[in-house]
Amino acid sequence: MNKATIASQIDKVLTRIAAAATQASRLSEDITLIAVSKTKPASDIEAAAACGLKDFGENYLQEALDKIQALQAFELTWHFIGPIQSNKTRPIAEHFDWVHSVDRLKIAQRLSDQRPAHLGPLNICLQVNISNEDTKSGVSAEQAPELAKVIATLPNIRLRGVMAIPQPSDDPTEQAAAFEAVAALFNTLRLTNPELDTLSMGMSQDLEAAIAAGSTMVRIGTDIFGARNRS
Repeated sequence: MNKATIASQIDKVLTRIAAAATQASRLSEDITLIAVSKTKPASDIEAAAACGLKDFGENYLQEALDKIQALQAFELTWHFIGPIQSNKTRPIAEHFDWVHSVDRLKIAQRLSDQRPAHLGPLNICLQVNISNEDTKSGVSAEQAPELAKVIATLPNIRLRGVMAIPQPSDDPTEQAAAFEAVAALFNTLRLTNPELDTLSMGMSQDLEAAIAAGSTMVRIGTDIFGARNRS
């Protein structure tokens, strides 16, 4: 995708975020736009960065590491948002600023143990399987409080909040119900972890419903970079 098109798409997304924030009586600056750049070339990320975006989300580790290396001259914040295999935690801990997809204690412990001290704590979110889908990663809403309690004690990582990818729906009522369930869980976790400040939810098709429910980070790929490249 050319630079002008990426710039135009970013403007459209920012306009949607601003409108959704206004509708929810919120400030748009309290909502971080994460540009999801999986399968897209480093040149697309550079074009988005030229438009002022700083936060980029990646699902595939080796692809992400190549981009981080290629774009190290830029001051970007890198978010790992894909499923995590235990044998891949070290490079994630060494190269990312955020991890949104922690769903079990073993992964959190490894990220904590492998985070280089000079980088400071790694920001993490618990991925919650709010729709209880068999094919989707994430801790159940019922198990999340206990997992959060233990993870919050680990050194070298900082538990920031929760991430969820509800079952896709074009029905605004269903979208709202799923996001409100995530927000309710987040508020429950904050009773014992008041420092939590991040709700990572909302994508291209449902960012308005996510923002209405309190999302602080929306993860937008298609509506910025176009459809995912597939091999």
